[in-house]
Amino acid sequence: MRPLDILTWHTHGSYLYYLSQIPHRLYVVSKPGRPAGYGGRCGHMPWGDNVIDMPADQIRHHRFDCIIFQDDHQYLVDQFDYMTPAQRNLPRIYLEHDTPREHPTDMPHPVDDPNVLLVHVTHFNALMWDSGRTPVKVIEHGVIAPEGVQYRGELERGIVVVNHLARRGRRLGGDIFAVARAQIPLDLVGMGAEESGGLGEVQHAELPEFIADYRFFFNPIRYTSLGLAVIEAMMIGVPVVALATTEMTTVIDNGRSGFVDTNVDRLVEAMQLLLDDADAAMDIGEQGRRAALARFNIRRFVADWNAALSEVTGIAQHANVTPMLRLVR
Repeated sequence: MRPLDILTWHTHGSYLYYLSQIPHRLYVVSKPGRPAGYGGRCGHMPWGDNVIDMPADQIRHHRFDCIIFQDDHQYLVDQFDYMTPAQRNLPRIYLEHDTPREHPTDMPHPVDDPNVLLVHVTHFNALMWDSGRTPVKVIEHGVIAPEGVQYRGELERGIVVVNHLARRGRRLGGDIFAVARAQIPLDLVGMGAEESGGLGEVQHAELPEFIADYRFFFNPIRYTSLGLAVIEAMMIGVPVVALATTEMTTVIDNGRSGFVDTNVDRLVEAMQLLLDDADAAMDIGEQGRRAALARFNIRRFVADWNAALSEVTGIAQHANVTPMLRLVR
């Protein structure tokens, strides 16, 4: 496949970074002041040359091969405000990052168009959304294992990585975090972590090295998509303890590559076990690392995205297309 020119948005920075490993050019929409969702090429990610800032008022003057929408406003408003009629008829993908909010099983997806490909990031998400007439494909996450970082687990504490946990409440497990922290030493990092007594934000490139010292990673989230932070922890061998909800039950083999349960008391027991037995934590983390490398490697992710782009554009792929592999340092 020749390199494609793709218009998209800066909706989830870490996902956009991994998406940028595809061998295509991503034109990322920006607005003055770079408000949320319109950051363009910004932030501390090690963007490659194929990530290009695209001012919103210049979109109509540029040629694209494909559009990748990533939230409702982009699909329902932006395409009509900033694109020409011809651009709105280009091959289109809607990348759905989340689970349905208003109702877990009966919420219709805002895209109901047989000419748009709806890409879900987990099979659970695809199962729960009512996708109507829209064709659906699942492309599971792909993550780059950082060079030179491996699990140490010397700090007898757990680490939790959630952005704005205090304001996002029960869905993200703020109450579960509080219950567990009353019994187990836990640190919280992420945007706005200080509001919940946490340590603050750790930049994406520094996060693997930061969490490698912790004995385990705890994911208290009840209902959302599979978090990239969980996979990134597994990639370096940090054992994961998590609620057995959404896609997580297919990612962790309970008791072997981590611990999952819907009983918070049993999760607390698992955390204590990992604190008490560093060797067991090392073994469980290694099983998780192998599982993550097999399922969420960046080469599979790039191959899946190339297949989807070939499907919607009709442009044939070449064999053995490899990712850009700009590694996190």
